[in-house]
Amino acid sequence: MDASLESLCSASETAPLLHNGQHARGPPPPGARPLRPQASPRHRVPRSQPLHILAARRLQEEDQQFRTSSLPAIPNPFPELCGPGSPPVLSPGSLPPGQAAAKQDVKVFSEDGTCKVVEILADMTARDLCQLLVYRSHCVDDNSWTLVEHHPHLGLERGLEDHERVTQVQHTLASESKFLFRKNYAKYEFFKNPTNFFPEQMVTWCQQSNGSQTQLLQNFLNSSSCPEIQGFLHVKELGRKSWKKLYVCLRRSGLYCSTKGASKEPRHLQLLADLEDSSIFSLIAGRKQYGAPTDYGFCIKPNRVRTEAKELRLLCAEDEQSRTCWMTAFRLLKYGMLLYQNYRVPQQRKAVLSAFSAPVRSVSENSLVAMDFSGQTGRVIENPAEAQSAALEEGHAWRKRSTRMNILGSQSPLHPSTLSTVIHRTQHWFHGRISREESHRIIKQQGLVDGLFLLRDSQSNPKAFVLTLCHHQKIKNFQILPCEDDGQTFFSLDDGNTKFSDLIQLVDFYQLNKGVLPCKLKHHCIRVAL
Repeated sequence: MDASLESLCSASETAPLLHNGQHARGPPPPGARPLRPQASPRHRVPRSQPLHILAARRLQEEDQQFRTSSLPAIPNPFPELCGPGSPPVLSPGSLPPGQAAAKQDVKVFSEDGTCKVVEILADMTARDLCQLLVYRSHCVDDNSWTLVEHHPHLGLERGLEDHERVTQVQHTLASESKFLFRKNYAKYEFFKNPTNFFPEQMVTWCQQSNGSQTQLLQNFLNSSSCPEIQGFLHVKELGRKSWKKLYVCLRRSGLYCSTKGASKEPRHLQLLADLEDSSIFSLIAGRKQYGAPTDYGFCIKPNRVRTEAKELRLLCAEDEQSRTCWMTAFRLLKYGMLLYQNYRVPQQRKAVLSAFSAPVRSVSENSLVAMDFSGQTGRVIENPAEAQSAALEEGHAWRKRSTRMNILGSQSPLHPSTLSTVIHRTQHWFHGRISREESHRIIKQQGLVDGLFLLRDSQSNPKAFVLTLCHHQKIKNFQILPCEDDGQTFFSLDDGNTKFSDLIQLVDFYQLNKGVLPCKLKHHCIRVAL
């Protein structure tokens, strides 16, 4: 699938893209003078007369990736030509004004309310700022961090695209708005599993489509195709509190509603919003703030709007899958191939650096198999029943090893049984005493992808814990109960069939084995302090 999309990417490009997503300048402007061939010896220009090469010099200056203001002083390559009063070093003020890079302060908040002021260049993109914050916060850079545009007074938020310039977005923010730094595992998930994001009954094409995953994405990314998302949505009337259920269709030209049932004839379609000068947001508290009929609201906000809620185009879907389909299609139709390039940049960088990096254990489903090392040589267990039995046996083996280590002696000043009940509080996936609603909110904010999880204290049982897991865009909760065996305290998810001495062993086990869970644990929700 990647090969087909790469060919589409190369065919659709008319100009090379720079690192910030902008197109490089092609031929010189009409007003520029063309370069003339070298003059003959009889008509050679004298050395003292300057040559007019401003057009070529301007192109070289625009292609420079390093800003002069951020570099140290440059030694003069011709110190012997300097006068007595001129220093042999080029000062930043002596450089052309076009090379000076403007800087601006940006305040970024984390989930716990802490903030950090960062000085950035005017052309820094959201991806560059996220990588800078990851480096300064000592986080793991797994390309899932995102910068969120948050409007608390409007109840809206959205994740910035990686190619967007941060300073341009900041100029459109109101005084109450701010940037948030958080995880978003679902940012490019539709490139991996597009059929899960676009139900067949909601997508129509102007040309015949074979329905494959590659063809599905190509129809969205190819500017010559005309994909369309259709279905019923609850639409809030502008300037009123009432909502109406209308038949809506999303096209490259904009979002339309039908004035006559489900008719899509041009005379029955009315424009609701334009894609070019607008951005799509999620509603944080749609029911409370706008009286939305469902919890799956989203909004198309014109870029010129800052604080006026009357100009917002508010919509509501019936379920989470429908809302995700509308919002994903909006991003694909607006940005097109640029989104796919944002998705491919970290993968290409990882492929280049893979030869120089240390190997990391992979926990993906495609790379893990059950093994049996009881004999002289290991073998792959292909029988599912035997693999399940081996997983249970491995869980009991961990328990026996932990018990044996506790008997031999623990280096911790705490008692072994006490240590097993508090050691999990040092892990990023443990969020302490939060409510069920708060855990669901964190899961939704960081992306409804399979295997996203967190652990928290149980509200109903003070000695128990709860595993909150996302599967098929639905959030489920599993209670972890303590149990005693031979005077030792263990934790179990399956009524004591598989026991673990602490929660760290439990999480490690279910990252490798699905067990009684609907899927393996893949990504954990994390909060960082800036």
